[in-house]
Amino acid sequence: MEKKKKLTRSKDKMIAGVCGGLAEFFGIDVTLARIGYVLLSIISAAFPGLIVYLILIFVMPNAE
Repeated sequence: MEKKKKLTRSKDKMIAGVCGGLAEFFGIDVTLARIGYVLLSIISAAFPGLIVYLILIFVMPNAE
């Protein structure tokens, strides 16, 4: 039986562990997740990306 994945903030963090947690959840490299997030934020004029990041800091629980 496969253990169900849980979306949590990562212990491998640069700021709050949000990108690391998303990378672990989707099974991709943390660096690619961070670069993808930065590029997506720049393309969307940075402001929406910052709001989403701040929301995820409070919504995602810490890793155990």
